[in-house]
Amino acid sequence: MHKVIERIKAYLEAKQLLLAGTRGVWLLALLGLLSGVIVGMIVILFRLLIETTQSSFLPDGDPEHYELLQWTERLLLPMTGGVVLGLLFLVVSRAPVRLGVIHVMERLAYHEGHLSARTALMQFFGGALAIISGHSVGREGPSIHLGAATASLMGQWLRLPNNSIRTLVACGASAAIAASFNTPLAGVIFAMEVIMMEYTISGFTPIILAAVSATTLNRLAFDSLPTFIVPELALHSFWELLAIVAMGIGIGALAAVFIVLLNWITKKTRTVPIFVRMSLGGTAVGICAIAMPQVMGIGYDTVNAALFGDMLVVTLSLVLLAKLVATAISVGMGIPAGLIGPTLFMGAMFGSAVGQFLVMFSPNVSHPGLYTILGMGAMMGATLQAPLAALLALLELTGNVDIIFPGMLAIVSANLAAKELFKQDSVYLVQMQSIGLDYHHDPLSQSLRRRAVGSVMNTSFSLMQTSITRIQAEKILLADKPDWLIINRDEGKLLMPAADLARFIEDSGSELAEDELIDLLEIPSRRQQLAAVRQQSTLQQAFSILDKTDAEALYVIRPLGSVADRIYGIVTREHIEKSYRLSTSAS
Repeated sequence: MHKVIERIKAYLEAKQLLLAGTRGVWLLALLGLLSGVIVGMIVILFRLLIETTQSSFLPDGDPEHYELLQWTERLLLPMTGGVVLGLLFLVVSRAPVRLGVIHVMERLAYHEGHLSARTALMQFFGGALAIISGHSVGREGPSIHLGAATASLMGQWLRLPNNSIRTLVACGASAAIAASFNTPLAGVIFAMEVIMMEYTISGFTPIILAAVSATTLNRLAFDSLPTFIVPELALHSFWELLAIVAMGIGIGALAAVFIVLLNWITKKTRTVPIFVRMSLGGTAVGICAIAMPQVMGIGYDTVNAALFGDMLVVTLSLVLLAKLVATAISVGMGIPAGLIGPTLFMGAMFGSAVGQFLVMFSPNVSHPGLYTILGMGAMMGATLQAPLAALLALLELTGNVDIIFPGMLAIVSANLAAKELFKQDSVYLVQMQSIGLDYHHDPLSQSLRRRAVGSVMNTSFSLMQTSITRIQAEKILLADKPDWLIINRDEGKLLMPAADLARFIEDSGSELAEDELIDLLEIPSRRQQLAAVRQQSTLQQAFSILDKTDAEALYVIRPLGSVADRIYGIVTREHIEKSYRLSTSAS
């Protein structure tokens, strides 16, 4: 087995140049398929851990029956969970630890998608504990982190170029969403729209295969039924489109309130010690749960009740308010779990209330369940600023194609209201900004991240010392025919065109003896300061090194030790700019 693994790694090493550019889609597709299988198994294990533990202590063995607990249990359960989480994070890491979707986005923005096994383990057990103890969170955030980290670690272990690791991170996120919600298409779009923030032809293939393989495992382990079983619902009248637009604007306002509150809590508690913060968060959720136990856990049973119109408008409104506050506190205070599930929950409460309110005035409007479903998609889309992912999630979560037409209107109305009317960006971007981070997704950065330095480097070079005899220089120029010369010196490496050395020898003629030394630092030439860049680095990383240092060009290495770094090629600013021009003209 060890020999087989080593052969695979050796084969991939030989294919580095393919993966560095855009010609290795078939190989990346196989890796995406493999990552989907591995991520699917991990997400299934994560879900089984949560649901098995919940069934062991909740009434009737139902993972959703937090409402049947005594009020003291509803208070103490999240409070105890917060204390244990705080102790866990305090013991494991003294430095602040970021988990979930914003951690994945941070690693993509600042570390080319390199995630660690340590944070993945903390996310696995921390996320499970948070959900089991009844905090107002979902399991998709931890699943995305686990999926992205698993695929990233696989890419790092195989020593893939960073542009390929970035794609694998998206594969892992796609597989995680697909396995968590049984929504393969929404998983693909979420990875492209929220995580990568771009759509590329080369990225779609591996991401789709990852989602398909993870969904296959999920359906083998559980079932192929949609998450929410709803009656056949359709729009009764085109006049209702006006009500749907109004509901979308209202949900846009709700999403803006949620984002502002979450951002405020995050900023106010950022400097509070992690143990205190999580303990207070658990206590606050427990207090909310005393009055409104529906806020505890994922809450799909409450969503199903709203779908069938089994909740009064007053109850829906109170549960919505409690869920908004409890979720903002949980996520804002660092409880390591997700917020997509809670956004679906809040949207369902709002939509069901709107639907029942309309029924009071006219019995000829659509069933409140339709507005419940539309509210779910609108809230998810407005909070994440991911309209297409929200629309496809609705379709796959319900299995009802009739919601596509009104769903488009509801989601777009909510998105526009949140972004343009209330000036709120994606909740993940706002969270990153609240902790002093940013996600660079301008066209230049996106284009340069798609390729590694190996795809543009010039491998025609020769290594030289600062002085060389004429006969040695002529042998190198004749035998190697290099384009560039890398000059080794104590102060750092320099780059000069080989043609300048050849011109100097030719101009010197017979005046220069064969054994006479040529000082490469003195002959006429435009010498450039060099800096090192790893072979796995993207062109964005190379461009950043050139901007932050005095270097004018880069030499590509694979680190083998302080004195054994092997040089693979040369990358100049012109190489990077040419690659960008070609990619933009091709698109």
